[in-house]
Amino acid sequence: MSRIAYVNGRYLPLGRATVHIEDRGYQFADGVYEVCLIRNGHFVDEALHMARLSRSLGELKIRWPVIPNALAVIAREIVLRNGIRDGLLYIQITRGVAPRNHPFPSGNVTPTLVLMARSTDLAAGDRQAEEGVAVVTRPDIRWQRVDIKTVSLLPNVLAKQSAKEEGAVEAWLVDRDGFITEGSSTNAWIVSSDGVLMTRKASDGILRGVTRTVVFEMLDGSDIRFEERRFTVDEALAAREAFLTSAGNLVMPVISIDRKPIGGGKPGPIATELRRLFLDHAKASALRYTPQATNMSD
Repeated sequence: MSRIAYVNGRYLPLGRATVHIEDRGYQFADGVYEVCLIRNGHFVDEALHMARLSRSLGELKIRWPVIPNALAVIAREIVLRNGIRDGLLYIQITRGVAPRNHPFPSGNVTPTLVLMARSTDLAAGDRQAEEGVAVVTRPDIRWQRVDIKTVSLLPNVLAKQSAKEEGAVEAWLVDRDGFITEGSSTNAWIVSSDGVLMTRKASDGILRGVTRTVVFEMLDGSDIRFEERRFTVDEALAAREAFLTSAGNLVMPVISIDRKPIGGGKPGPIATELRRLFLDHAKASALRYTPQATNMSD
């Protein structure tokens, strides 16, 4: 099946889905995005993703290209047209097309809206989680508004590529004071040497991950000791266990940091249990909604 994308009101084969050369997302990274998990054709934690998208748009003063309810219909249509049962949806909104000039364009410029979706291999993710993944640490050289989910990701790309070249899955970024902020595309967690689960505050140099938020809900009422605070690289290296979270990785155990084994080099019990709980959460969400075909025209 040919993959189908949505661009500014049209459903197109991926190879013919294009944007204008003067789109500000292309020239200035002047735009935002969301990545939503799809299970059984349903968007997991859709309301949280849409709320974060709305906040990102507001922080950059970009208006909605369509009303949120219309975006939800378009998103479901993309899932249906691509025949996706389990996968990821990508939504990107930029300020739109205007002659190249740094200030925001004057006049009524229509934001650019792009949606794509692709299937993912659930079994491959589960196998990876059973083994755990390696991460490396790298300096955090990003701008100071990483709380906004913008398409300006070059520092993240450089960190991820550096990790790949060392055989690792992710790079955990370190601020000037020696504290880990987050991964290049994930949130970072550790279970400290004295058994406390920790991740950095969302208001302090990281993105408020949706999967991160759901994990907080899972911790509520549990007997796991938890603190939302900064931790150093040394604390991470001495941790009992570690893991990362994101829509694509769910809850993924980390078994080494900078080539040093964590928790004996095996996935830890807290990470493993939280992954199980998140998978149950995703399945339950999927059961609550069955997408139906729409009558939207091309």
